[in-house]
Amino acid sequence: MTPAQMPLKGKIRVLIVDDSASIRMLIRSSLSADPAIEVIGTAADGVEAVELVLALKPDVVTLDVEMPRMDGISALRQIMAKVPTTRVIMLSNMTHQGAKTTFDALEAGAFSFVPKIASNGFEVEIVRKVKEAALSRSAGLATGIPQRSGISAQPTSTLLLKGKKINSVGIGASTGGPIALQEVLSRVPANFPYGIFVVIHMPKAFTNAFAERLNSLSAITVKEAVDGDLLRPGVALIAPGGAHVTLVRHSGGIMVKTHAVEAYPQHFYIPSVDLMLSSLAEASGGASLGVILTGMGSDGFKGMQQMKQKGAVTIVQDEETSIIYGMPKVCIEGGVADIILPLTHIGPRIAELVSL
Repeated sequence: MTPAQMPLKGKIRVLIVDDSASIRMLIRSSLSADPAIEVIGTAADGVEAVELVLALKPDVVTLDVEMPRMDGISALRQIMAKVPTTRVIMLSNMTHQGAKTTFDALEAGAFSFVPKIASNGFEVEIVRKVKEAALSRSAGLATGIPQRSGISAQPTSTLLLKGKKINSVGIGASTGGPIALQEVLSRVPANFPYGIFVVIHMPKAFTNAFAERLNSLSAITVKEAVDGDLLRPGVALIAPGGAHVTLVRHSGGIMVKTHAVEAYPQHFYIPSVDLMLSSLAEASGGASLGVILTGMGSDGFKGMQQMKQKGAVTIVQDEETSIIYGMPKVCIEGGVADIILPLTHIGPRIAELVSL
């Protein structure tokens, strides 16, 4: 189910913040065209944004990064300190520096981001993100990841892992995924004996910067994948944005193959978690671990089904710690989750594979 199909209680009240009058008009026009959304105000800089957040108490704020008087990151930090329940969507420049700034914003409590692109895609995406934000459980993981033992912090889950052969790990995530993946991968030890492949729904301009950031925060090596890469012990590969990825059996191990989006038109989400996990299940002969983290929609469910059919082990993030409980929920209700864990337990559980 997409955000447009999910029920909402009352209109979503949105504040638009951007120093460009034309961008403010574009966003207002896009959001106002949706009957579920009400634009309650606009601001041209960070100072005005903070004042209006306190006065109007919007549900969602769209926030530009580069503005006079007070930049977007500074405004975000003040908003999170004063009204931490506010969902903030950052408008990000499609540059390497823009990507790095975006991840700073996510760590500071932003819900998500929308790349600034002069196309109809920008208008569609900002409406989608506003609705996702309104449906989310919290303003952001950076403000405090819930600690909960979870229904699957049971001895049986470890026994399940001991009964399986595992030589690779596939992880899928979407909205809320950048911080969730940071939490998970930072818990994996440098001597982890298997390769890890990660798919997150993220634009092409952002995945390399994201991989660099994760690499700086993790004991394992993290890099953006390229065609022909092999899964290697102690290395996590991030699927490049703007393309689909499959994993195939190769004489040297499991190899990455990148594909044009047109090659798999049936997959709406790019890159596709379903496609990656299904191919990993085949390439590994079921000797793998599938992990689904926070995200909207159902991408990953069919891949996890294929994982289960091949005999792989599956882990799914629980509802309480998921920013968006779409992808995990579909897997749990569809019966393809062996282990259900709060976010802070997933990295340590993956790390247990070292000693099994």
